[in-house]
Amino acid sequence: MSILSKNEQKLIFLSLFTILLYLSPLFILGENAHIRVHDNLDSNLAWYKVLSRSGELLGSINSTIPQIINGVSRNTYGTEFSGIVWLYHWFPTMVAYFLSQAITRFVAFLGMYVLLKRHFIRKEEHGLIRVGVALAFALTPFWPSGMLSTLGMPLALWAFLNIRNGEKSWWNYLALTLLPLYSSLVLGFFFFLVAMGIFWLTDLIRKKRWNLPFLFSIAYMTSLYFIVEYRLVSSFLFDTEPNSRDEYFHARLSFWHSIKLSIKNFILGHTHVMTIHGIVVLPITLMAFYIIVKKRLWSKEKVFVYLLALNVALSFWYAFWFYKGWLPLTERFHFLDTFNFARFHFLRPLIIYISFALALKILLENIQNWRKSATLVIIAQIMVLMVFNDEIIHRKKPSVKEFYAVEMFDEIKNYINLPQENYRVASIGMHPAIAQYNGFYTLDTYNNFYPLKYKYQFRKIIERELAKNKTIRTYFDEWGGRCYIFTAELGKHYMFKKKSKKKLRNLELNLEPFKAMGGKYIFSAIPIENAHDNGLKLERIFTGEDSAWKVYLYEAL
Repeated sequence: MSILSKNEQKLIFLSLFTILLYLSPLFILGENAHIRVHDNLDSNLAWYKVLSRSGELLGSINSTIPQIINGVSRNTYGTEFSGIVWLYHWFPTMVAYFLSQAITRFVAFLGMYVLLKRHFIRKEEHGLIRVGVALAFALTPFWPSGMLSTLGMPLALWAFLNIRNGEKSWWNYLALTLLPLYSSLVLGFFFFLVAMGIFWLTDLIRKKRWNLPFLFSIAYMTSLYFIVEYRLVSSFLFDTEPNSRDEYFHARLSFWHSIKLSIKNFILGHTHVMTIHGIVVLPITLMAFYIIVKKRLWSKEKVFVYLLALNVALSFWYAFWFYKGWLPLTERFHFLDTFNFARFHFLRPLIIYISFALALKILLENIQNWRKSATLVIIAQIMVLMVFNDEIIHRKKPSVKEFYAVEMFDEIKNYINLPQENYRVASIGMHPAIAQYNGFYTLDTYNNFYPLKYKYQFRKIIERELAKNKTIRTYFDEWGGRCYIFTAELGKHYMFKKKSKKKLRNLELNLEPFKAMGGKYIFSAIPIENAHDNGLKLERIFTGEDSAWKVYLYEAL
């Protein structure tokens, strides 16, 4: 810090304060905060709770967690070497959530800042660009349980480029050692490491030099991930039992649909790696590209051009991974269906924000008196990102407290008055994660890795409903990650709050397999008018001031 200019130091401290301000609603509101539901409250946060409570956090690769689907594999919930698992084990849910957000965003800022300063934006007078872009990158609304899977890439790239250039500092290997403990291989770093491998190979072809330290560093980090993710590796390589991923079919889009999805992804990004770049960053990037074309700066700004081309290519790769032209290959090579290779687009946040920094530099160097404009552009992007704060974006969704409704579900548990392990439940019109979070043993679940035979067993409960609605039938049969009690009347809707006027009038469940699997109660967010025809008896209606739901408790007769 001492070697930085006073102005750059002030900008760094201001950025750190801005990150704290961005996180402050989580700290101040706690369980009353509003955060993402999709792939967050409806899944991961409940999974951490279930795993922590199960006593199997350190369980063997063959152990199971009986609370979920009569015994889901311990491996389904990931590795105990992941820092996020321990945060949720040691702290209450929202304290862990705040700490995880803070860790991720501060490391993201540090990583992007040192990457830009060392390798892309080196001039002392460009401190505003370095700090401003690093702050913007750190404020992107990343997928919470992804941790540093994408936001840690700048720090990893900084270390790899240092090693590639011959630097022998132990800081590089410290970064490569710690990142696997707070990120995921399949949710980001597999694709990053493949990219690094291609980068090394390109160097080898161009320079005719092996650069063994660079190759070793890639192998080192890859090996660490294999150790950390040993449960995933074991399941992928040695588990011979068919699982739900075996019926994941991704190649279904037409050529023109794939083109449209490519353009959409290029401009808007993806829900799991949101960059919020379409309003400010993309126009500035295209403006810089125009300057390069106009002034023929291809050689001088070749890194920017390569990154822009890669950005476009990754959007097309993402969309065309779902193109039905893949079918002949996926039918021959099954792993192309079970592993989501579309996720190479998870490299885009890194690429987009490095390109943003380079674009600002290009405009600053080629347009007179543009420094004030550059400042306004950076402020504009930061303001856009501040507006995308969870508390603003999700303010109309239930708060964490309202979503999990702990007090109301305690009331339900006390009303049933049986040990929770002695009966099984399922939910209609609400996520099973809610019941799971509250300790109930559920037959339904949201998991992307569970036995295929269980999926078939569960399907018998809802087979008549699936037959009436092609959308939910395709959704369940050709993916099945949401092993829910789907109904033709509700379709793919899982959240009916207590003010909903919706009713189920023509429900057709098969309760014999439900009861054979241990099912005794159904938690429905809406009334079932023909409950008796389905062998269900309404026991009681539960509601609560701090609950987003009204729960109709039905017993299977």
